[in-house]
Amino acid sequence: MGDSGETSRPRWRRYLLRGLLALALVVAVLAVILVVRASRLSSRQPEVPSAAPISLRADAELAAHLAGALRFATVSSTSGPVEPRAFADLHAYLRDTFPRVHQALRREVIGGHSLLYTWPGRDPALPAIVLMAHLDVVPAESTAAAPWTHPPFGGAIADGFVWGRGALDDKIAAAAELEAIEHLLGAGFQPGRTIFLAFGHDEEVGGREGAARIAATLAERGVRADLVLDEGLAVTQGILDGIDRPVALIGVAEKGFADLVVTAQVTGGHSSMPPPATAVGTLARALAAIEREPMPPHLDGVAREMLGYLAPEMGFGRRVAMANLWLLGPFVERALAAKPSSGALLHSTIAPTMLAAGERSNVLPAQARATLNVRLLPGDTVDDVIAHVRGVVDDPRIAIRAEGEAVAASRISPIDDATFHDLMITVREIEPRAVVAPGLVVGGTDAKHYEALSDHVYRFNPMRIGPADLPRLHGVDERIAVADLHGAVEFYVRLLMRFAR
Repeated sequence: MGDSGETSRPRWRRYLLRGLLALALVVAVLAVILVVRASRLSSRQPEVPSAAPISLRADAELAAHLAGALRFATVSSTSGPVEPRAFADLHAYLRDTFPRVHQALRREVIGGHSLLYTWPGRDPALPAIVLMAHLDVVPAESTAAAPWTHPPFGGAIADGFVWGRGALDDKIAAAAELEAIEHLLGAGFQPGRTIFLAFGHDEEVGGREGAARIAATLAERGVRADLVLDEGLAVTQGILDGIDRPVALIGVAEKGFADLVVTAQVTGGHSSMPPPATAVGTLARALAAIEREPMPPHLDGVAREMLGYLAPEMGFGRRVAMANLWLLGPFVERALAAKPSSGALLHSTIAPTMLAAGERSNVLPAQARATLNVRLLPGDTVDDVIAHVRGVVDDPRIAIRAEGEAVAASRISPIDDATFHDLMITVREIEPRAVVAPGLVVGGTDAKHYEALSDHVYRFNPMRIGPADLPRLHGVDERIAVADLHGAVEFYVRLLMRFAR
């Protein structure tokens, strides 16, 4: 018996050693596969030859024109413009500031306050180009804790910036597009295809009276567009991890949105004798559960395409992960989901935004209610979100329903054809170091109203955005650098010369 024990131990060790060697071999082969796949990634950035410089107005003049537009308080609300006169005054200002545009292009007022300009092309049979912007802005609140450095409707030019509500969102686009056409008219340019400028007046509240009516008007006239370009994403620096160069994201789709109402219904009573579960407590637990378990992330669709463009420009370690999503996808997914800015690209988001319960401090309300704002990923529906919330909450005392009109996520525009490729080239002409990639707009734009006119609806602002600028959007001290204005105008000049010639 002693002899068999002695012989079994070496055999056991031999089996273990063979297993470890086999495992090491598998790991080595796997590592080689990962590295080879990463090394084979090639850049998807188009080569852009040096372009001849374009001589535009002086930066100071461009800044003065934009600053003037910011001085009109064109605030929109769900009940209509807060100051209707402000829109009429802005229209007059644009007419005086861009005389060539208003002499050569046909101008129409749509929906009371929106503008549609038409620049006829030499061949009216060709599909058109639609450049969009919106003239309305959100309210500009200021508090003692967060005052504006310069008045929000003062149009100040100071410290190298143009300050004011609309500097980023979105009078910059309207001003830059008008500047570009003013320049092209002065240079004797005549477009081969018709160009439309479509400036809505109620984008901030859904665009139903502005952009939707403009789009319907164009559709009634039989207009088809080769390109529709609206606001959306921009040239970012220091926002995306893993890339030191500027990243220009072109929005190929945007999320939809809906509101859900979550209601807790229990027995009310006097606050001196509270039951174990009150309406407020029941609702609070439901909201905590919803925040604890968001909808599952999915690394597919636009997010996956975006990574395909970004991966070849990353450091080797990140490139290994991005080139091997078949194996490392869950780790990449988890890393992206950890940050709100990138996590929003992977799933439909659910955010509690409004609460209501009770009327007196000594009365237990029988009902407590919360409104949740949902941003729908392309492919998800409101019913999908409601089913998820029901499963997470799992409480018969909680009722869940959709409220108001839901808007589905947009269609995803092509990224594998000449239109997107030419758009990439135009971006790189003004930002040669930029990595250009498709992206998903997590908010809403007026572009969704134009899908019937074109298969190529994109969302991009030719301006630079850094981490410090993100809170300025709809926040305090909205501003844009004077030095960035030339590039914004040049982008539209080059775009029209490329697409409309």
